[in-house]
Amino acid sequence: MSAHESMEQAEHTKEAAGENRKIALLIAVIALCLALSETLGKGAQTESISKNVEASNLWAFFQAKSIKRSLAEIESRLGSPEVQGEAKQRAERYQAEQDEIQRKAKAYESERDESAKHGPPLGTAIASLQIAIALASVCMITKRKSLWAGSSFLGAVGLIYLIYGLFLI
Repeated sequence: MSAHESMEQAEHTKEAAGENRKIALLIAVIALCLALSETLGKGAQTESISKNVEASNLWAFFQAKSIKRSLAEIESRLGSPEVQGEAKQRAERYQAEQDEIQRKAKAYESERDESAKHGPPLGTAIASLQIAIALASVCMITKRKSLWAGSSFLGAVGLIYLIYGLFLI
């Protein structure tokens, strides 16, 4: 191999290494966004499930109070005069407790729905970022500029959905 060929090969290797560094940096940035998307997506999902469980528990408690209130109302109509007054007071207390339970359960449902809104855009971000990493990896091997462009585009789409899922919903 001549000195000229050796110099050309060294320049080509240096150029390829520079391109690989750019692609590696792209992969690192996309992976960071992916990790953030997955962490926030799982957090939103966990919060949504937690709020749903809390709301379900409160609705079950609401039903128990409803049964107790119904029994107290029956007792206030059918019981002796001394029992009727006490039973009516219990029925009113159960109704007030039901109203408070219902308010709390609806608040949990609202929080659940708010948390659940973040899931779809974060899921789209995750998918876009995963595909972008795969394309960038293939680009590093094949040196095809179209894969670089596709990876960059999908990385940008993933970032947009990440931002949308976090702040705009």
